[in-house]
Amino acid sequence: MNPYSILIIDDEPQMRRLIRTFLARDGYSIEEATDGLDALSKIKVKQPDLCIVDVMMPYMDGFQFAKELKQNANIPLIFLSAKGEEWDKIEGLKLGGDDYIVKPFMPGELLARVESVLRRSYQNNPMRQAFVVGPLVIDSDAHTVTLNDQPLPLTLKEFGVLETLAKNKGRVYSREQLLELVWGNNHHSTDRTVDTHIKTLRLKMGEAGSMIETVWGIGYKFEAK
Repeated sequence: MNPYSILIIDDEPQMRRLIRTFLARDGYSIEEATDGLDALSKIKVKQPDLCIVDVMMPYMDGFQFAKELKQNANIPLIFLSAKGEEWDKIEGLKLGGDDYIVKPFMPGELLARVESVLRRSYQNNPMRQAFVVGPLVIDSDAHTVTLNDQPLPLTLKEFGVLETLAKNKGRVYSREQLLELVWGNNHHSTDRTVDTHIKTLRLKMGEAGSMIETVWGIGYKFEAK
């Protein structure tokens, strides 16, 4: 899985779905927001590695969002806009934008721009593997989890299940999907194996175990409290 997380900020559902599809194929962890205000509230819970933000949005447009964001966080930004005038590009860059893409664009162009911005932004820093979700800090590199600043002892498979669900909170995974992602394509385990690991995870996590939710008839998802 690609270690970077990306927040897509656009008031058009179709555009968000389109960008999500392009980036998910490369393994990026994706979150969505409908406008600048919505994005700022989500960033308070979990900071992404990159924001892709539309310029023209209701409530809080992309430029105002950039002003607010840069006061509190140093997250790379790529602006999207149907307006390709030079003034708009200059304004976006002056506000701290790392790139400016004019709609419509080709999937390859978007991917190349995203990779370029991430490379420039993080090439001199260790790749960020630890991420925070609710009271959990999950370090993918060290395979460690802390809950309310206390170490949470997990088996390798428990860690894999928790990491998969937490990195993609809100997304529902079937038991078979979790088996393939955590146990591998050649696994010989059953759905009951997943249920058992979910049960032990919830027990170890105590009250925080309620963040792992059962979606009846489908599987499981993670929701930060």
